[in-house]
Amino acid sequence: MSTLRQTIEAHAVQFASAIVQALRGASLDELMTITGGQPGAPPRGRPRGRRAAKTNGASPKATNNAGRLGRRSADEIGRTLDKIVAVLSQHPEGLRAEQIKAALQLDKREMPKPIAAGLQSGVLKKSGQKRATIYTLGSGRKRS
Repeated sequence: MSTLRQTIEAHAVQFASAIVQALRGASLDELMTITGGQPGAPPRGRPRGRRAAKTNGASPKATNNAGRLGRRSADEIGRTLDKIVAVLSQHPEGLRAEQIKAALQLDKREMPKPIAAGLQSGVLKKSGQKRATIYTLGSGRKRS
């Protein structure tokens, strides 16, 4: 068995050196033609550089290459809204979105849909603008 292995390894080394020698002797244009590229064209494939921002790990859904959250169902958004209502019930003075995010350890991309659903249904109300917006419990239907 060891002689078979030695024979295979010897052929593999010989083959690899022949390939390297052939590549060294080829011109760049010839290599581009063989690989399907056009001489002078920019390289194809995924551009290298900064990757998408990483999440804090608390996100219930995986992200895709663009760093976006996976699609969430209405139930998942509703459960997140229920958590927001629970946090706001402990803070009658209200909280900013970033404070809610920190309290629930949510990704910032998870916040807009549940908050929008709560505002639309009347469960939440807001006052202020931009980062000074304070969310409080509304007089709408209570969520369980």
